[in-house]
Amino acid sequence: MFEAIRPVADHLVARGVHDILRDLSFLIMSTAQAELQSSAALVDDDAVSRCRAVLAALFGEPSQRTFDVKFWDGAVDRGTRAPFTLVLNRPAALRRMLLPPNEMSIVESYIAGDVDIDGSMEAGSNLAEAIGGRLRSPLAVARLVQRVLGLPGQAEDDLADIRFPEQARKLGPRHTPVRDAAAIHYHYDVGNEFYKLWLDKRMVYSCAYFRSAEDSLDEAQEAKLDLICRKLRLKPGERLLDIGCGWGGLIMYAAEHYGVDATGITLSENQAAFAKERIERSGLGDRCRVAIRDYRTLNAGDGYDKISSIGMIEHVGASHLPVYFESAFRALKPGGLFMNHGIVSLSEPRPRPLREKIFRKFWRADAFIDTYVFPDAKLTAAHDVIAAAEGAGFEVRDVESLREHYAMTLRHWVRTLEEKSDEATVLVGVHHFRVWRLYMAASANAFAKANINIIQTLLAKPDGHGKSGIPLTREDIYAAS
Repeated sequence: MFEAIRPVADHLVARGVHDILRDLSFLIMSTAQAELQSSAALVDDDAVSRCRAVLAALFGEPSQRTFDVKFWDGAVDRGTRAPFTLVLNRPAALRRMLLPPNEMSIVESYIAGDVDIDGSMEAGSNLAEAIGGRLRSPLAVARLVQRVLGLPGQAEDDLADIRFPEQARKLGPRHTPVRDAAAIHYHYDVGNEFYKLWLDKRMVYSCAYFRSAEDSLDEAQEAKLDLICRKLRLKPGERLLDIGCGWGGLIMYAAEHYGVDATGITLSENQAAFAKERIERSGLGDRCRVAIRDYRTLNAGDGYDKISSIGMIEHVGASHLPVYFESAFRALKPGGLFMNHGIVSLSEPRPRPLREKIFRKFWRADAFIDTYVFPDAKLTAAHDVIAAAEGAGFEVRDVESLREHYAMTLRHWVRTLEEKSDEATVLVGVHHFRVWRLYMAASANAFAKANINIIQTLLAKPDGHGKSGIPLTREDIYAAS
């Protein structure tokens, strides 16, 4: 059969992106129809052998792999130096994982439970990259499809209830206020009790700051909050605004330790309600408050001395960066400071050849994050962030990368989530548990491998005489507190 479709596959190499995708879809569907009946009749032993053939085609023989494979019948193929085991829970697992051959199929096979990762999920998240590396041409895809269609069974779509709802995508274009609110609700309103399971005691859902690898997560998150306050040069009596305040960790810390009057804004009702309860219990109600408010509503009358935004810019979108920074600039007093802390892409600014663009389209790169984790979020390049900030009138005073710190933070979160997997599953269900385990482990891997970065950008709004109020050196930031 493959010889019959080889001319079609070869022909695809020279076509444009839309024609390639269309012809590949036709090729896969036509072959699927031809193989469907024969695959359903496989006996179990034959299914194992066919799965082994597919695995060998993708990853080499067991001795060449850096992971083990466990089959549904208990058989195990041992790799070398294996930090994890790929578990195939049923004969149809590989078929669901690889058909159609793209990143989303791999991810959904794990979320649905067709496959498991026993051991290091961070190492296991490399599987998609390894498979993608073998499928860089339509010819390779056609070869794989021929093998996979010889596997038994078909996948059921049992994940519709946990995807970002299609009706939410119809609320308007990306990053309109109503659609942004829906996206924030989807991710952050999973449940406060779920987040409490694996976050630190202050419930800070952003990169921590480790002075050493031995620091606990509680210590590292408090160090991060303190670092932000010191970079902002907070003083007693100043008015601080935290955009995207989460559960109120920063505003409460700043009010308690630096004597500021702090306001947090968020679009998550769950976060706001929980933060308000914590503020009242801690006796900070006269100095702290949280409101449901969109950053676009900020205006000159707000008059804040200092502003922070920690892990919020990822939700803004490249097209809305100017509006985001203009809003913060309006709300900040002359001579004030703005700390913007957020993830940036290291690959986005690098030129991609047409072949790579075609592959990413076919591979459905980033579809997992957009569908199951952070709908509508899009990482942009650091230079886009800085350009938008300067375009709004800000002066860039300091930029610091915390990339390694975020990899360490995520590993703490994943480890704790895995330790409390039973409790997490009761709270949010097995599918959501798997989504969070995968996305955080894969993110740790991406930070560790320098695929993405996180930067703290200190911005000043000089007064009419050009004064920023910032000392001549950074010594005050890093002096022992």
